[in-house]
Amino acid sequence: MSTGTDRTAPPSPRHWRKPPFIANPLLRWGLVVGVAIYAIWAISILPFDLDRISQGMTRAARIFSGAFPPNFDRYELLIDGFLESLQIAILATLLGLALSLPIAFMAARNIAARPIYVIGRAIIILARSFHPVIVAILFVKAVGFGPVAGILTLTLYSIGFVAKMLAERIEEIDWGQVEALRASGTRYIGVLQFAVLPQIMPRQIGLGIYQLDSNLRASAVVGIVGAGGIGSTLMNAFGRYDYDFALAITLVIIGVILVSEAISGRIRRNIG
Repeated sequence: MSTGTDRTAPPSPRHWRKPPFIANPLLRWGLVVGVAIYAIWAISILPFDLDRISQGMTRAARIFSGAFPPNFDRYELLIDGFLESLQIAILATLLGLALSLPIAFMAARNIAARPIYVIGRAIIILARSFHPVIVAILFVKAVGFGPVAGILTLTLYSIGFVAKMLAERIEEIDWGQVEALRASGTRYIGVLQFAVLPQIMPRQIGLGIYQLDSNLRASAVVGIVGAGGIGSTLMNAFGRYDYDFALAITLVIIGVILVSEAISGRIRRNIG
């Protein structure tokens, strides 16, 4: 018999736990063990040479000791290289955006016929298949050293990213506007111009700003293999063992990228 002092016990609090990415514990732990075994196997077969690593550390110490303090005496070369990188990045971005738009229309499943869609996707996949450095090497061999190879490389690099993102945005548009124009008898080009393009224009502007920032960074990388810009200036400095000037170039690259990232991020936030 219960007394007046008996009370019903409060329910125990329930704590939510995030479900695991792989629900099956056997599969989850099997993957963990498999990755660990593969990592151990890969490390065991890779040709690690401790003597070469030790010599490399000695050379690195010599390079860093010769790099300080950075030398900005030849700032004319530095400015010329940076301006060339800027020109390469701007031209490649403009060309990439101009070419990405029709390719994105081709690669959008909801507005392109099946054969056109396959061609558009194939172009995007091809543009995204190779690292810009590899593409730069090919273009340097094809058109020679200089900014033309850099522009062609970064144009292809821009197409691979911008066209893919625009095609995905086209597939997400409000289809009601397209149907309204089609019902009024508007031709296909008019539908693209007045129903599709206005919906993707904010995304295109944001992608253009992001790609310009990305191309500015990439122009320093592809220049290392002879595609012009500040990267070529940096490699020439290393080739002459001017480590202090190379450090000055590196600091300028870092500073420009930080400023570019801040500006592009601010613009993208305002657009969004």
